[in-house]
Amino acid sequence: MARRTGRTGRTVLVLLFDGVQSLDVTGPVEVFAGAEQHTPGTYRIRTASLDGAPVRTSSGLHLVPDQALGTGPQPDTLVVPGGRGTRNPDPRLTEWLRRHGTGARRLVSVCTGAILLARAGLLDGRRVTTHWAYSDRLARDHPAVEVDPDPIYIRDGNVATSAGVTSGIDLALGVEEDLGRDVALTVARHLVVFLRRPGNQAQFSAQLAAQTARREPLRELQHWITEHPGDDLSVESLAARASLSPRHFARAFQAETGTTPGRYVDRVRLEHARRLLEDTGDGVEEVSRASGYGTPEAMRRAFVKALGTSPAEYRRRFRPAPVS
Repeated sequence: MARRTGRTGRTVLVLLFDGVQSLDVTGPVEVFAGAEQHTPGTYRIRTASLDGAPVRTSSGLHLVPDQALGTGPQPDTLVVPGGRGTRNPDPRLTEWLRRHGTGARRLVSVCTGAILLARAGLLDGRRVTTHWAYSDRLARDHPAVEVDPDPIYIRDGNVATSAGVTSGIDLALGVEEDLGRDVALTVARHLVVFLRRPGNQAQFSAQLAAQTARREPLRELQHWITEHPGDDLSVESLAARASLSPRHFARAFQAETGTTPGRYVDRVRLEHARRLLEDTGDGVEEVSRASGYGTPEAMRRAFVKALGTSPAEYRRRFRPAPVS
């Protein structure tokens, strides 16, 4: 049964503008609304456009805001969605963010909403992410911002940025910070999503992050590697499987996939190990063997280098709690 908090509610304000991505808006709104339904009095969810006028989303939907920017209380959580409208935004929107963004306890961007925050100077000196297709542009246009294109979301102090669309739901499930894991889990179950994916989970799997090779033997080899991370995946072994010399294989693989065989294997093994740690109860030693690391120490070094944490700590933080 829902319990009342006795509070007037923290204001969650979602910005609207022409060309906004509708899912960047509705995803987080549904999460906060679900939390409010579970624990009435927690959140006051509002949407706002520059003049309070309806906006047309990038897909053609029309959204009617609750208010105009500049009316109502200072938001506790300010959500800035992305979409085509971030490419050439109204200068008044950027100016409003510059003046009011720092007043929010929690500042959140979804997808290319990070571009708006960067234009307003709110991301300088911070590590952020955005949709992979726009990360280079963000880094080029805003050199004071540290852009990491890989994670699905990043938290840096009170600022959280995400890769786009569904990752905005992951960020909004930060209601766990406000209301606890049980409420967040209830909302996640209702929306049929994971409670929260690890923020440093890559935007793409190893296979999607690399280009697909044009030649069928190399393309098939890419699939084979992902299905056999525990096998001998040395350049010599892979070259023999592709019926090429090691030197020719290494050059051809990088030319066609955009990455070296070694880096591709490293990503596949890390991804496989993370999945086992998140989804199974297998011990660290068993996971290290199944993922091709051989020993727990080798896997620990790989995790610390790539993720900044050990396998045991990764499991503790990111494996979902058993559902009773």
